Amino acid sequence: MKSDLILAKGAAIEAGELILNYYKADYEIKDKGYHNPVTTADNAADTRLKEILTEARPEYGWLSEETVDSPERLTKERVWVVDPLDGTKEFIEGVPHFVVSIALVENGNPIVGVLYNPVTEEIFSAAQGEGSQLDGELIQCTTKDDIGEMVILNSRSETRRGLWDPYHETFGELRAIGSVAYKLGLTAAGKADIFASLRPKNEWDICAGNCIINEAGGKLIDLKGNHVSFNQERTLIEPGLIAGDIDAVDKTFNIITAK
Repeated sequence: MKSDLILAKGAAIEAGELILNYYKADYEIKDKGYHNPVTTADNAADTRLKEILTEARPEYGWLSEETVDSPERLTKERVWVVDPLDGTKEFIEGVPHFVVSIALVENGNPIVGVLYNPVTEEIFSAAQGEGSQLDGELIQCTTKDDIGEMVILNSRSETRRGLWDPYHETFGELRAIGSVAYKLGLTAAGKADIFASLRPKNEWDICAGNCIINEAGGKLIDLKGNHVSFNQERTLIEPGLIAGDIDAVDKTFNIITAK
């Protein structure tokens, strides 16, 4: 597993360097769907990650946001779950809240996770049973006892749409940040008490971050209270998610589901 983690970290850094070539430069933007842009940087990073990871581990399956899906991955014991550029909207806007996200899943469970922010050069990483690290230093989920002092990392788009308005008086701070994966890394590092989303996410958005949260002593659940199983035929996870310190997740879950 350590060799897979080393491989994933190297691949993430290489993809991040590729992405930086396009950051605040000229590139093509296309729309995959409503408010779902994809850039030349996304596709270039995806191509390079697939080359590195599948050539090194040809027996593993592959699931990526920017690769046409194949049911073949469902037959594999181990599968790479990748978002080559999580936070594309932030990348386009020049906001440094985007990451390369790489996870390795074994029988539905994330066993390796790497997030790399090429602008800040932060690298979050974890392997099952080995703990989580930020830039080589061990990290741990933390929280405050009082909900009224908790910092929640939430979605910029959900905030703009007013979805978090009912919670302004409940939590200490609702801090809107771009990339879902980046929010999970920051939460695992104790930079906030909770990550929460009120809308569905895909496996590639959260898989690496889930591993890092787990190894940082926290947990991730959906808004039905269930843990997430990965490499599923349907990759969309509904209806939303909460992650962070275990007690903080339970308190937040009770508040959100009571609304």
